[in-house]
Amino acid sequence: MAHDEIVDHYSALARQAAAGRTVAGCGQDAFERGRFGAARYDELGTLPEAAVRASLGCGDPVAVAELREGEVVLDLGSGGGIDVLLSARRVGPHGRAYGLDASTDMLTLARRNAEQAGVRNAEFLHGTIEHVPLPDRSVDVVISNCVVTLSGDKAAVLAEAFRVLRPGGRFGVSDLVAEDGASGRERLAAGRRSGCAAGALTVAAYRRLLAAAGFTGVRVTLTAGHGDGVHSAIVQAVKPGAGPGVEIRPMREEDAGQVLAIYQAGLDTGQASFETLAPGWEDFTAARLPHLRYVACDPGAGGVLGWVAAAAVSARPVYAGVVEHSVYVHPGCQAHGIGRALLSAFVAASEDAGVWTIQSGVFTENAASLALHQALGFRVVGVRRRVGCHHGVWRDVLMIERRSAVAGI
Repeated sequence: MAHDEIVDHYSALARQAAAGRTVAGCGQDAFERGRFGAARYDELGTLPEAAVRASLGCGDPVAVAELREGEVVLDLGSGGGIDVLLSARRVGPHGRAYGLDASTDMLTLARRNAEQAGVRNAEFLHGTIEHVPLPDRSVDVVISNCVVTLSGDKAAVLAEAFRVLRPGGRFGVSDLVAEDGASGRERLAAGRRSGCAAGALTVAAYRRLLAAAGFTGVRVTLTAGHGDGVHSAIVQAVKPGAGPGVEIRPMREEDAGQVLAIYQAGLDTGQASFETLAPGWEDFTAARLPHLRYVACDPGAGGVLGWVAAAAVSARPVYAGVVEHSVYVHPGCQAHGIGRALLSAFVAASEDAGVWTIQSGVFTENAASLALHQALGFRVVGVRRRVGCHHGVWRDVLMIERRSAVAGI
């Protein structure tokens, strides 16, 4: 369905719920079998009846969101407000729960439900999940219940979720997904049966879009099956943590000048590499994997503070999960935890991508780099003595690696 058709459909359901009628957003049979709707929840006793009737999701995202007192949570596609009301109670009076919906009828119903429930720390916003009307880095947790699947631009939805989350913020949604082997025909068949599955991403596609948005720690847990390889699922991810005033995000082409300047500054110290001159952007990007590149930036000023990237060690399939990385921090920003934040995000992203070994070389004199890597699980596996002459001095290089405990086992 097109966006306007989806809004009209759910607006009609909101009016039905407000009138006291039972509603089903997908196939009635799926609701009757407990695959969708309020049957997925364990804590409904204190909620207004209309909020329960208007529950149209495929899970209970609040149950896995690990909400804490004082947090700010955003529900994408909040409908009648059931997840917002449950979230508001969990974050307590010093926290806040936002609900976002494109249907004014759903917003009217949700606000009425919040008033009846006596919930004062909830706010319902009108807008689309592709264009969230909240500032950057303003929420701690993003949840959603079977709504991302309805969007025609899921990449934009996930990019917006990343934007509004604070560093270290969490993404936890219930959604429909398709098994990686499910064909388009099978997904269409499931969609015809349930009325909800036509827009389901495959698990691999969901993971790729989350990674492209900048998320790490991606987990997709299948729950109820709907036939033809389509499932309800819990999808979880994390926005990389960083220090105050710092954000870790994927490297972009517009970062090129600052990335290369930081690279050159590191080379100028004589402790980073045998290289003495940073390459041009075309050579830099051609030599590195397109998906494991991150920058630390000052989101206010827009400046890049550091970067991390990886290259494949071999084209042979047996080494598909082995990469060599580099991490560089602006000389004016060292000893502020930026290198650690970058490397932590890189390690998490590499494991998401199935990398089982990260390796690199460090000059024996570069004690700070060695300490950083050892703190994040790297170990010295050998020394290449007098392996190269650098500025007239023969240098030893420590070979370091990190073997994943979760990827490639």
